[in-house]
Amino acid sequence: MKKIFNVMMLVIAMTMFTVNSFAQAPNNKQRLTREQLSEKQAKYIANDLALDDETTAKFINTYTQCQKEIWALGPRPRRNGNNNEEQIEQNIKKRFEMSEKILDIRQKYYKEYSKFLTQKQIQRVYEIEKNMMKRFAQRKGKNGQRPMRGKHEQRLMDKNSTK
Repeated sequence: MKKIFNVMMLVIAMTMFTVNSFAQAPNNKQRLTREQLSEKQAKYIANDLALDDETTAKFINTYTQCQKEIWALGPRPRRNGNNNEEQIEQNIKKRFEMSEKILDIRQKYYKEYSKFLTQKQIQRVYEIEKNMMKRFAQRKGKNGQRPMRGKHEQRLMDKNSTK
């Protein structure tokens, strides 16, 4: 009887430890920093382009530098629909300024990419980057955060809000 009791206690203890360890496993997942994400994206793109080791190293360095410059601009201005005419005008002008700065950076790095990538490869870089951004936006929407809206959806919402 004493032996059965000891075995039962051992089984209960093992079950408790096992359940506890399984419950903690998902919490160990850490988010990547911006820099780590940028480097991971660059490696993914370089792999897709089948670049050699030297070109891959150049590409990763250039791509991450480009991302850092874009991040340094700060967050993109948000669209606030409940503003007066002057505030809306200021917001639009701020978005134009931000777009121009981003375009300047993209043109600068296009010249850098042209030093070691073909035009087809550069075009593919932009395609892959665009697809990644779409996936991030979709994933962001699935996680309960506000998804990015397309032009068509925004127009529908604007029409409905004015009625």
